Amino acid sequence: MDLTHILQKMNIRESLTPSDSCSAIAVLTHICERFKAKEERVLILKETAEFFTLAPLDWLFPQFNTDLREAYLALSDSFTGHAGLPVCDTDGGTLPSKSYEDIPTKVQAVSTSLLALCLRIQASVENRSNPHVKSLAQALAPSLCIFSITHLQEQPWTSDASRNCALQLLTSVAGMKGSRSVQDLLSGDEDKKGVFGPILDTLQPELTKECWKRNQAVKHVFSWMLVQIGRPWLTQYLEKVFPPALLISDDYRTENKVLGVHCLHHIVLNVPAADLRQYNRAQVLYHALFNHLYTSETSLMQVVLPCLIDLMGVIENPPAHAGLPRKPNRFDDVLRLVLTYMEMEHKPDLRRVYASNLVLLIERMGVVIIRHMKRLDRVIVGYLEVSDAPEEKTRLSILDALQKTLEIAWPRMERRMGSLAQSLLRFLVDVSSESVTRQLKEQLMSKASHCLLLLNHCSEGKLQSLLREVDNTCVPDSVLMCIQQITTAAP
Repeated sequence: MDLTHILQKMNIRESLTPSDSCSAIAVLTHICERFKAKEERVLILKETAEFFTLAPLDWLFPQFNTDLREAYLALSDSFTGHAGLPVCDTDGGTLPSKSYEDIPTKVQAVSTSLLALCLRIQASVENRSNPHVKSLAQALAPSLCIFSITHLQEQPWTSDASRNCALQLLTSVAGMKGSRSVQDLLSGDEDKKGVFGPILDTLQPELTKECWKRNQAVKHVFSWMLVQIGRPWLTQYLEKVFPPALLISDDYRTENKVLGVHCLHHIVLNVPAADLRQYNRAQVLYHALFNHLYTSETSLMQVVLPCLIDLMGVIENPPAHAGLPRKPNRFDDVLRLVLTYMEMEHKPDLRRVYASNLVLLIERMGVVIIRHMKRLDRVIVGYLEVSDAPEEKTRLSILDALQKTLEIAWPRMERRMGSLAQSLLRFLVDVSSESVTRQLKEQLMSKASHCLLLLNHCSEGKLQSLLREVDNTCVPDSVLMCIQQITTAAP
């Protein structure tokens, strides 16, 4: 089928003079008007894809002018608007899944048509037939990216087929802009300007306190794009990305809090400390995150603690450079609160999160951990006594925390030798009789033995003398082997 036949099917009788830009504008305007009139839109999208595929490049993109660019933009906006999500007027910001039943099918049809356009623009750019086509690619890229990313993730309004179409379109947009990857498309490089800035400008009205819940996809589009931008490019967008991320993290819904903190953590990791401290941003973020520590939601605590620990590295000086005397700081406040909740927490999944982050917190605090040894001792002993089989992640993490404490605060550990040694020996006996996998049992006993060995070094060999007095007749063989490793080790 040739172009003339396609235009006849579309009821368009414009001339095909290659240099006549009015013909291209007329065709695009005609398609847009038919589409807005809600005629057979699926058929129009299919015919438009064929039209873009068959039309000569010099006719699709003649001597460029503002009218032609506006015609392409209007057509693109009409198509993407056809597959747009319904507006949500509820306070929760969610709609039932049935509200999105027809979206995947629309996305597939729209993506096919826009993909054909992107491929033709890419061909024109690569052939260098019209240098002005690059400005058209720059103008179309932001809206096409937003549309693609909206339907790229697994959400109630997407399907496997629609996500695949969205991915193809996004990849094609990157090719149209001459980018090596989607990340390069968004962030840009030394030669090309990225589209992340224009996209943020487009999304800005929808990311306000009053509007961000009206479109259920906007928060996911924002977070997906944000994590694609790393150092050093993210710094230049800090003023635009920090307020929306903070806004989402402050919502009453846990899933939004998690998403917002995830965005904030990416900002903390990819923006220089000086920029975060400017205008009191780091302080504001610290107070927002600290308030989240009072939650009992595991999914939220799982993202809050790592983010808060990394943020305190921005706000506070490392212990080695804090000067003398080392005054209590935010690290102490966080650890004090974490230890309080760890002592009284009974949920296995939340205990697991606390234990895994305790290791990192101890490592970041360094020698000043000695301020909290009394409570830390109680927590470690208490957590060693409770199994979280079958994976035993909590006790593995708490053993790592104990090892890190012994390595850092070794001058103060001799006075705690009695309680810790007794707890570790009881732990070895318990594990030797528990029904866990052989590999896991060996891992647990190995870590506990290593902690006993470190404790022996901290006590200058005093633990060896005590262990030699253990009655061998009442100790399991596996535990006896661990004890022998310590008693025969060099002092």
